Amino acid sequence: MNPSSSTAGASSALPGHPFVAYQGAALQVEGVALSALAAEHGTPLFVYSKAAMLAALAAYQRGFAGRHVQICYAMKANSSLGVLQVFAQAGCGFDIVSGGELERVLAAGGQASKVIFSGVGKTRREMRQALQAGIGCFNVESEAELDVLSEVALSMGLRAPVSIRVNPDVDPKTHPYISTGLKGSKFGVAHDRVVKTYQHAAKLPGIQVKGIDCHIGSQITEVAPYLDTVDKMLDFVSDIQAEGVVIDHIDFGGGLGINYHGDKPPAADDLWAQLLAKLDARGFGHKKLMIEPGRSLVGNAGLCLTEVLYLKPGEQKNFCIIDAAMNDLPRPAMYQAFHAIVPLQRDAGPRSESVYDVVGPICESGDWIGRDRTLAVQAGDQLAVLSAGAYCMSMASNYNTRGRAAELLVDGQQVHLIRERESAADQMRHERLVGG
Repeated sequence: MNPSSSTAGASSALPGHPFVAYQGAALQVEGVALSALAAEHGTPLFVYSKAAMLAALAAYQRGFAGRHVQICYAMKANSSLGVLQVFAQAGCGFDIVSGGELERVLAAGGQASKVIFSGVGKTRREMRQALQAGIGCFNVESEAELDVLSEVALSMGLRAPVSIRVNPDVDPKTHPYISTGLKGSKFGVAHDRVVKTYQHAAKLPGIQVKGIDCHIGSQITEVAPYLDTVDKMLDFVSDIQAEGVVIDHIDFGGGLGINYHGDKPPAADDLWAQLLAKLDARGFGHKKLMIEPGRSLVGNAGLCLTEVLYLKPGEQKNFCIIDAAMNDLPRPAMYQAFHAIVPLQRDAGPRSESVYDVVGPICESGDWIGRDRTLAVQAGDQLAVLSAGAYCMSMASNYNTRGRAAELLVDGQQVHLIRERESAADQMRHERLVGG
């Protein structure tokens, strides 16, 4: 498909979204008019920019130039096959948290040897599946998991490669639901148990110790938590190796934030220059490194297009009711998250602005997409919800029997349909009437 993108006037990129710009009055992604995509495919509709994904990846690659580093895309951020394919073709590995995600990686052309398997609750079936596929490493999160993994690997005549996820007790200064490195978190081995856990792992016949892993949270916008984590991780490595257990690689996880609403996270290359300087100063610059970025690679590469259905004035609030909802864009309901909302067509004639809560059609008071937004809109207008590339489609649901939206990948002037819109029949396919 090659939708026309000819719109007169100067181009004006949106802040934090260099591949999303108004060309005259029309909003475009990589020069492709979004209104044309909405007309052809309907709304709600997710649109992703391949150039934006690769530009975000390039910042990490610049920061790691000359180093032995494996970048593993944390696919829970967005696990659509077309997105995974972009990163597989760019040479990335993948950070997975389920057997289903492993199947997606392989279906998208990813290499099992570049997969690391995280998560606190891996099942025996998932362990066998991952060992059969030949994944690169398990990020183990408890001594109990080590014991089970050793047993499963031995039953297959194998040794499971592992790194142990440690909990460094570092505050990432982000939303409590996405803080994963504090004492009260379910993730990782408590810092006072780390050396003992490695000693235990080294004695298990079905385990091969490969590295050490941590992940302190998500949407981190400050450098200080990363610097604190590096110091603690390197202390752990020194203590572990002093006990005769060799650490081949250090995995610093992911979590770097993006600009949703004036957020100012450090650029990936600037951040890693500071972290690598610490490794060099401590004498660990020669170690293989692994990282697991997710949101920072895809978050600002995606938009959700939606249509205004009704404007509803109220005594305390005015409501702009759109056809996208919390099942499509769950972050506001779950995290009180902010997503910028902009029109697909600016300057659509003389209109008065009003302040609206932008809400969806789902029968829940929590179904809101934006609070107190100043908009000049009317029914039938189309809007773009920005920064929708991460934790939107991957967390989408069928609540109210709403089908999941279609997804498009824009690659220059080429537009690829990477997910068809889901129908009610699709949702009911695996259900059965009693006696039917």
